[in-house]
Amino acid sequence: MPAAPERGFFITFEGLDGSGKTTQIRKLAAWLTQQNLPHTLTRQPGGTPTGDRIRNLLLDSKSAGLSPGTELAMMFADRAQAIQEVIEPALASGQVVVCDRFTDSTEAYQGGGRELGSEIVLQLHQLICNSLQPDLTLLLLPGLEASLARARRRNARDSGPDESRFEQEQDAFFSRVYEKFREIAAREPVRVVQINGDLTIDQVHAQVITAVESRLPWPVPSKTRP
Repeated sequence: MPAAPERGFFITFEGLDGSGKTTQIRKLAAWLTQQNLPHTLTRQPGGTPTGDRIRNLLLDSKSAGLSPGTELAMMFADRAQAIQEVIEPALASGQVVVCDRFTDSTEAYQGGGRELGSEIVLQLHQLICNSLQPDLTLLLLPGLEASLARARRRNARDSGPDESRFEQEQDAFFSRVYEKFREIAAREPVRVVQINGDLTIDQVHAQVITAVESRLPWPVPSKTRP
C-alpha cells in the first residue's frame, strides 16, 4: 500500500438523481479497496445521525411546505455537521473521502432550481464550510430526460423511506438544475470533470478511474485500470 499523505483526498460526485452516482460510487469504492487505499464514503444530506434526521425532513414528500430559504439553511446545517464529524477527521487521517453531493448540488438545486441564485450559496459555503472544496468533482451528466425517468421509476418502486419530494418537481425545475451544474463545470474546469452522455456503467467507470488516477497524490499501477 502506498504511504498515506499527510492529508487525504476529497472526491465528490454530482448530478441529477438518476444520473448513476450511487452505482459509480460503489464501483469506485471497490477500486479503492483493490488499491488498499483507506477511504470513507458519505452522502449529503445525511451521513451523520443529525444529518440523517435532516435528510428525512428534506426529502420526504410530506415536507412539501418547506420554503426555499428553509431548505437552503437545512442543507448547510447538514453539511456543517458532516464536515465536522466525518469529512475533516477522515481527511486529517489521510483517507480518500468520497461524498455523494456537496455544495455544488446546493448551488444547482437551491441556487438554480429554486432560483435563489449562486451568490447566497457561495457566501454560505464560505461562512459555514470555511470554503472547503473537493480536490476532484465528478459530474455525471447523462441526458436530462433519461435521468429523470430513472429517478422517478426508482422512487415509484422503492419500499424504503419516502425520498421523492424533489422528484415531484416539474421538468422546468430540473432543467434549471441541469443548466446550473453545467455553469458550475464551466466556471471550475480544473476541479470539475464532466462525464457526459448516456454511456454504459463500465464506460462511466473507466472515465471515473482515469480522472481519479490523474489527481490522487500517490501513484497507482497502470495495470489496475479498468
